[in-house]
Amino acid sequence: MVEGGVLLEAEGVSKFFGGIRALDRARLSVRRGEIHAVTGENGAGKSTLMRIIAGLEQADSGEVRFAGRGIAMIHQELMIFPDLSVAENICMGQEPVGWFPGWLDRGTMRREASELLARLGVAVDPASSMRDLSFAEQQSVEIARALARHADLIVMDEPTSSLSARESELLFALILDLKQRGVATVYVSHRMPEIFRLADTITVMRDGCHIATRPAAGLDEDRLVAMMVGRPLEKSAPVRDRAPGDVLLEVRGLTTPGRFENISFTVRRGEILGFAGLIGAGRSDVAAAIFGLVPAVHGEILVEGRPVRIESPDDAFSLGIAMVTEDRKKYGFIPQMTVRENLTLSSLRNTTLVRRAREEGIADEQMRRFAVRAAGREQPLRNLSGGNQQKVVLARVLLADPEILILDEPTRGIDVAAKAEIYDLIRELACSGKAILLVSSEMNEILALSDRILIMREGRAAGEVRPRESSPEEILRRAMPN
Repeated sequence: MVEGGVLLEAEGVSKFFGGIRALDRARLSVRRGEIHAVTGENGAGKSTLMRIIAGLEQADSGEVRFAGRGIAMIHQELMIFPDLSVAENICMGQEPVGWFPGWLDRGTMRREASELLARLGVAVDPASSMRDLSFAEQQSVEIARALARHADLIVMDEPTSSLSARESELLFALILDLKQRGVATVYVSHRMPEIFRLADTITVMRDGCHIATRPAAGLDEDRLVAMMVGRPLEKSAPVRDRAPGDVLLEVRGLTTPGRFENISFTVRRGEILGFAGLIGAGRSDVAAAIFGLVPAVHGEILVEGRPVRIESPDDAFSLGIAMVTEDRKKYGFIPQMTVRENLTLSSLRNTTLVRRAREEGIADEQMRRFAVRAAGREQPLRNLSGGNQQKVVLARVLLADPEILILDEPTRGIDVAAKAEIYDLIRELACSGKAILLVSSEMNEILALSDRILIMREGRAAGEVRPRESSPEEILRRAMPN
C-alpha cells in the first residue's frame, strides 16, 4: 500500500536486454505534486526505468506501486501516428464521440487540441498531418497529448531536447502549474539549468543502479555531475580564436514556399555558423534542403564558389557535405543493424569491401573515441540508450571526414560529460578547417560554439549577430514573431 503522500514507488527493479543489464535493483519514490528530476550518464538506465513505470516494458524483477489515476509519458524517441492528424494524435485513446454511435466528434477534438497547443505556444493546425510537421513540432504534439491525459503523474523524458528557449519557458510554466494542482512530474534531463530550476528532488542513476536521491536545494551543479559520472568533471579546453579561411559554402535566396524564404549566408573554412530561432522558424528545413533531404524549390547553393545541384543526400555526400539530423530515429541510423554496421555505413568503400577485420577495427576505434557504451560492436543499435545512439550517429558522420558539416541538434539526449567532449570535438573540427553549420535549440550551446549566429523568424532571416556582442535576450527578441 502506498502511504504518506507518496504517489509512486519503484523498488528493486531489474531489467535485462539479451543478456545486457539495463537496470540493477533500481528504485524511485515520487510524492504527489512533486517535480522529481532523474539524471545520469547515457546508458544509466533512466529511460528504461521510465518505460517500466509507464507500463511500456515489463521488469524482470522488482515492484512498481502507484496510487493515482493514471500515468502519461513524453518519450525521448517520439511515438507518433504519422498518417493521422495532430488532433487525432493528441486525443488518441480518449477520442470524444458524436451523437451517432461509433462516430468521432472531430470538432471537439480539434478544439481541445487547439487549446492544448495554445498553452504550449505552438502554432500548429490541428487538422495537419503529423507527417508534415517538423521534429520539434511533433515533440510539442507529444507534450500536448500527455497533458490531455489528465494523469496524476507525467513522465517527461528529455522534453525540451528540440524546443527553443521560448517554448521551453512555456513548458516550465505548465509544469509548475501542474505542481500547484497536485500533479507529479518525473523530469528526465541532462540539462543542469532546467533541473535546478524545476526540481524539488533529484535522483541520480549510474550503470542501471540507484546512486542517490537528494533535495535539489542541497546540491550544486559540480556535485551533481560528480555523482553522475563518479568523478569530478574536467573543465572544457579554453576556446581558441580562429581565423576563418575562404568561403566553403554559400547559399543564395534559398526558398521553399511555406517553409522558408530568401535565405542567404556563407560559411568559411574553420568557421561555425549558428542557426537560432523558435519552433517552425525554418532552421531545420534549411539544413535539410542543403543536405538534399528535402531540396529547396528555388535558390542556389555553391561549394567552394561553384554552383552545385543537391537533390539527395548522395549528392551532398559526394560534394563533401555530411549531416547529423535532428530526427536520428528517422534519418540517423538503422535500429536493427549492429553498432559496427551503423558506424561504417557511410564508408563502405573503405571497410567492408576491403575486409571485415578492417571494418571491425574502425568500429572499435570510433567506439573508443566517442565513448560509446555498449556490450560490444555487434550489439543491435536499438538496444543502446538514446544518448549512445546519438554518439554512434556522430561517429559515423565524422568517419567520412566531410569538409562541410551540418549539425542539427547534435547534443540532443547526450549527458553533461559527453556534451563537453562533443563541444571540444566541434571546436577541433573547426580549427582543422571544417565549415560547420550548427542548428541548436540550446541558447548556451549556440552562444558558446558559434562564430556568427543567423537568427530565423517565421521562415526568414531576421538578422545576424556575433556571440560576444549579443545576449540570449537579444536573440530571442529578434526571433519572436512580429
